[in-house]
Amino acid sequence: MKSFLQLLEQANSEINQISCSELNEALGSEDLVLVDVRSKEVIQSDGAIEGSVNIPRGMLEFHADQREENPFRRPELNPDKKIVLYCGAGGQSALSSKTLQDMGFTNVYNLTGGTNAWVKAGFSLKK
Repeated sequence: MKSFLQLLEQANSEINQISCSELNEALGSEDLVLVDVRSKEVIQSDGAIEGSVNIPRGMLEFHADQREENPFRRPELNPDKKIVLYCGAGGQSALSSKTLQDMGFTNVYNLTGGTNAWVKAGFSLKK
C-alpha cells in the first residue's frame, strides 16, 4: 500500500511543473487553460488566479472525459491547449496533473507551490 506522500512523490516525478513567473507570463494566452482544483468554498474564501476555471479535484475525471456524449464534459479542458492546474500548495494539483496525463492529456503542467507560492511571489488572487 502506498502513502499519500509516496503517491505525491511519484506524481511529481512524472509531471511537468511551471513556476509562478512562467505562469504569469503565459496568462492571457488563448492556448492556456488555467484550472483551480480546490473546492468552491476555499476559492470563495481565499480567491483564485484571475482567468482560471474551477474544476474540483473530485470531479476532474468526469469533466476531463472528452467524449461528446459525456454530460459532465467541460470543453475548456481542451487537450490541444496547455493546461495548468493549481491548488493551495501544489499537492492536489500534482495528483490532478498526473490524472490528466493518465487520461491521455499531453500538455499538462502543475503550478509549483500553488497559490501559496503565487502570493509569496507577489502576485494576487481575485475574490
